[in-house]
Amino acid sequence: MSSPTSVVSLSHGTGKWMLQQQRSEAVEEEKKKQPWAVGKNAALFAFFVVVLPTMMILAGVSHTPPPAAATTRLGWTMLGTFTARAATRRWGDGFGIRVARRTRPRRARRCRPPRTATSTARIPATSTGGGSPPAGGGAALPRSSPARFLAAVRGKRLAFIGDSLARNHMESLLCLLSQAEAPTKVSADDDGVREWRFPAHGFTLMAITTRFLARAEEVLGGDGRPTASFDVHLDAPDPVWASRRLRELDYAVFSTGNWFFRVNYFSEGGRRVACSGCSGDADAGELADFGVAHAVRRVVRAALEATARCGDGDCKRGLVAFVRTYTPSHFEHGSWFDGGYCNRTRPLEEDEAPSWDQSIGWDVRRAHIEEVTSARKTTPATTTRFEVLDVTKAMMLRADGHPGRHYDKRSAGGGANDCLHWCIPGPIDMWNDVLLHKIAETASPPATNLR
Repeated sequence: MSSPTSVVSLSHGTGKWMLQQQRSEAVEEEKKKQPWAVGKNAALFAFFVVVLPTMMILAGVSHTPPPAAATTRLGWTMLGTFTARAATRRWGDGFGIRVARRTRPRRARRCRPPRTATSTARIPATSTGGGSPPAGGGAALPRSSPARFLAAVRGKRLAFIGDSLARNHMESLLCLLSQAEAPTKVSADDDGVREWRFPAHGFTLMAITTRFLARAEEVLGGDGRPTASFDVHLDAPDPVWASRRLRELDYAVFSTGNWFFRVNYFSEGGRRVACSGCSGDADAGELADFGVAHAVRRVVRAALEATARCGDGDCKRGLVAFVRTYTPSHFEHGSWFDGGYCNRTRPLEEDEAPSWDQSIGWDVRRAHIEEVTSARKTTPATTTRFEVLDVTKAMMLRADGHPGRHYDKRSAGGGANDCLHWCIPGPIDMWNDVLLHKIAETASPPATNLR
């Protein structure tokens, strides 16, 4: 006869077993009532354990960059809804996302993931006239490899000289090269100069800010306050780049144009000789209106002449000076602070872009190219070499590549849209493909005719 204690223990054990049995029977009964639940769980298990890893492996194999770059490219395309912050937490630096987030322009910080830029990564077909429009087609341009770029500029110093678009270009290249080596910041906006160093390659990258390439002062109004206009000295290159900095460089990338779409005045020998956009302006008096394209031509000419003079003795022998051609804004129905926006989600078609005769952008591009052609004729390539980075037509089509309302906290409340600068990563990265191609070309004799 069992003791009371053993009976209680047996009863407790039997009750526990019966409860478990009842629960198992209830689960089985529920499965019979809802067979779809089993299938759903199995499908989810198969997707996360088999399908998703397989997709990520295939995506990684199909890309030619190193694994880190490939992983991040997957993050920007297949998993484009991830923010850069989430991608950094999940994948680490990869594309240099952590560096890119820290160094990309404030205006481009919240850009949407980029579209593929294969349509813009082409070298325009060569033509015999420096000012003629680029023909369709052209040779395919390989994408830049960070390692190959750094190898090409080992021990060199390269500076982007111009306005905020020059800085935009520098930051695009900085993000690219950060995939291969983490840069060290040397200076940040000291006298308008931002400088980064890649110590393992002995390479220095700079952005030198100058609105007009020439020395310029704000025009004061009757109340003594600065106006939107500038006095630009055609015979005085901006000392921020033309003094000590130019003598240190192996490569200089000049660009200008966007600050000329306002009333400006131009001086030589200390007196005003012309203006642009000044028709009907009371301060213009009898000054001739240069127009935007001719005004750009004059400052680019002065900049290239100063560079050529420097190449005669003060600058490094073999200095290569590039001029990047003009790139347009894509504001629609207004401008910065009066309702203009750029919310397109695909590149423009050829017939949607401004025609050759209707866009001032083509005239500015022509001025850039013709001035480089002229500088080549008067400067020995053994001292200073002049080249063109022709990106105008490609960027004319990329109305989808601007940060728009994401560029600034002010724009979140409907204050402004940025349809001038470019998203990083985005179409601007193609400029680095062109730049690397041109740097590689500098080992060979320069071409007679330009595009």
